[in-house]
Amino acid sequence: MTQTLDKLKLIALDREGLGVISAQAQDTCLRRADLRWLPSQKRFLVSGMRYDWVGAEEGRAERIGSVLRFDRVLKVSHLGLDEGDESRVLNLLAVTFEITDAPSGMVLLAFADGAVVRLEVECLEAELVDVGPRRPAQECPGHALTSAESF
Repeated sequence: MTQTLDKLKLIALDREGLGVISAQAQDTCLRRADLRWLPSQKRFLVSGMRYDWVGAEEGRAERIGSVLRFDRVLKVSHLGLDEGDESRVLNLLAVTFEITDAPSGMVLLAFADGAVVRLEVECLEAELVDVGPRRPAQECPGHALTSAESF
């Protein structure tokens, strides 16, 4: 018997929708080279191996190739990402949106090691889509927690 697993496809046009995408994209593993800005298309792409949280609830520990796309991107900036280290492995923790002058705003992509990518957007248009393949989940950079004593 062959089991067919559904591929996820989510679209977000507001903060609440992006919250759903963020939850499903949490712990996506990717390389620095998998972050791509296409300025002529006003598009930013994040491709990586997304942890399948729905499958985990059913007892499967898998990752699936996915692409997170943002449209209407005007400017991209980052903190904590070295341009020369394209093979660096990153762990996406969260994606958030803050309105600056409605409907425009900033999308923030936060990574486990403290790196952040900021997208200035005309408005929020995001899509998360699974493109495959599925693989058993293996190690990915962890969530470094700082103790309260170090503040």
